[in-house]
Amino acid sequence: MKRIEAVKVVVENAKDAFLVSNIGFPSRELYFVRDRPQNFYMLGSMGLASSIGLGLSLSRRDRKVVVLDGDGSVLMNLGTLTTIAHHAQDNYLLIILDNCCYGSTGSQPTCTHLGTDLAAMAVAAGVRSAKTVYLPDELKAALQGHGVVVARVEPGNADVPIIDLLPEEIIGRFMRSFAPERSS
Repeated sequence: MKRIEAVKVVVENAKDAFLVSNIGFPSRELYFVRDRPQNFYMLGSMGLASSIGLGLSLSRRDRKVVVLDGDGSVLMNLGTLTTIAHHAQDNYLLIILDNCCYGSTGSQPTCTHLGTDLAAMAVAAGVRSAKTVYLPDELKAALQGHGVVVARVEPGNADVPIIDLLPEEIIGRFMRSFAPERSS
C-alpha cells in the first residue's frame, strides 16, 4: 500500500477524530486528501507528532486522537513509546507509516529496512496494544482500537502540493476546533 492510500483509509474511517500528522509529505498528503480544521499539520519538530498527539488526547479524553507519524520520526524520539505505554488512554492511536526511509528528505533508508521492528519495540516499551498491518483493510480495522499500529507502506511520495496555510492559520483553526463545546 502506498502512504497516501494509508492516509485515505485513515481519513475515511477515523470519524470525528483529531488527526495529527508529522512533518513533510505525510502532512502534505493528509492536507491533499482531506483538509479540515481538526487536522494538525506538523511543519517542524521532527519526532514530536506522537508526543503532541498524546498531550492532546490526555486533555480531551472524550475524543479520539489519531497520530500519523513516520518510522524516521519515531526512531528519532524512541522515548515517546515508553511515555505512550504508561500514559496513553484508550482515545489515543499512533499510526507509524513505515516506508523504511526518510521519505521527506530524499528517501535515505531508516533502520526498519534492516529489520528494526517498531511494533516489537513498542511492546518492549510497555505498550499493551501494538501490531503491524500491511493491507488497507487491516489498517481500517486497526482504527477502531488504540495503542500503536505500524502500517507498512511503500517508499515514495505522492505528487501533492505544499500546504498553503500559514502556521498561524493551522494552529488557530485547530485550537478553535479542539476547544470543548460549552453548553449554555
